[in-house]
Amino acid sequence: MFARTKRLLLRPGWAEDAPALAATIADEMIVRNLAKAPWPYGLADAQAFIDAAPDPGLPRFLMFERTDGAPRLVGSCGLHVRPSGAVEMGYWVARAEWNRGFATEAGAALLDIARALRLPRIEGAHFVDNPASGRVLEKLGFADTGLTGTRHSCARGGEATVRLFSLRLARGDEALAA
Repeated sequence: MFARTKRLLLRPGWAEDAPALAATIADEMIVRNLAKAPWPYGLADAQAFIDAAPDPGLPRFLMFERTDGAPRLVGSCGLHVRPSGAVEMGYWVARAEWNRGFATEAGAALLDIARALRLPRIEGAHFVDNPASGRVLEKLGFADTGLTGTRHSCARGGEATVRLFSLRLARGDEALAA
C-alpha cells in the first residue's frame, strides 16, 4: 500500500532504505519519544524494522518528502494494535523537519486509509514531555480523553507518562456500511 499527499510519498520500507532510516532516526530526541525504538539506533535496528512483517491490515510507512529529484526520507507513520486490542496511530519526523507539518499531513493520509479500512476508532498517545505530538493529534481531530497512562520507552530505559487521545471514525454499523 502507498499514499501520496501534496508533499509526501508514504510507502513501505525496502531493504535499501535501511541506511537512510538509520541516519534519519539516529537522534536521541526522536527515539526517546518512541516506545519500541532502542537508543542508540543503528543500521541493524533499521534493518530489523524494515524486515519485521507488519499486520497486513494495518499499514506502516516510511515518509518521504517529494522533491524535484529523488524523494527524501523525513520520518515514519503507521497503525498498530495495542495490547488492549485498540488500533493506535504512531509517527515520528526527523528533527531537521520539525515544524513543517509533515506529521499532520502524513497523519491525515493515514486516517483516510483507516476510514477506507472501515476502522471505527483510532487511538493516539504522546509522552507528556512531548506536547508537540499532542498538538499533531489535536489538529487531526483526536480528542484528549483526559486520561494518562504509562508506556515503556526503550530509549528512556523505563516507563514514562503518556496522555491518551481517541478519534471515532465511524459509529456502530457505519463502519460496516457502504
